[in-house]
Amino acid sequence: MPELILASSSPRRRELLAQLGLTPAAILSPDIDESPLRHEDPARYALRMACEKAAAVPVNAGQVAIAGDTVVALGRRILPRAADGAEVTRCLHLLAGRRHRVFSALATRDATGQIRHRLASSIVAFAPLSDGDIARYAAGGEGVGKAGGYAIQGAAGGFVRWMSGSYSAIVGLPLFEARALLRHAGFDIG
Repeated sequence: MPELILASSSPRRRELLAQLGLTPAAILSPDIDESPLRHEDPARYALRMACEKAAAVPVNAGQVAIAGDTVVALGRRILPRAADGAEVTRCLHLLAGRRHRVFSALATRDATGQIRHRLASSIVAFAPLSDGDIARYAAGGEGVGKAGGYAIQGAAGGFVRWMSGSYSAIVGLPLFEARALLRHAGFDIG
């Protein structure tokens, strides 16, 4: 079985890989420009980011890199990875009482440079949120560093009226797609 290189510093992705029984041999944080291209579709952006991250880390013989990217989108608008509480607040005001899409892309790359990728698309519907709800959530800091300014696996899970798609993809690593890609790459996953 090959060694797994995780091209991500996300603890959530490590935890989700552990659900598949996998522990990365190395964790490398790819250094790439994550700016969306002008008029770039959110799904294409997520796929491009995952592929560029997988391509940005060194992979030796007997190793396979896996990288991911999660994008929260309102229509064609890509919401930012919230840098601070003010950005969390702006994102939640946009998402409150509305449906949005979450695109979670994965890419693997082997030592030959071959990249394979998959994309999961989910829909999340938030309940209406009061200014107080948003202020309390933003003050807690949980949404900082998260796509769209929220973490569904935390307190923001209470904002979700309904969802359609993959919960693990919304968290940051679509397990169904990861299992398929990694099995194809030679990993023994039941």
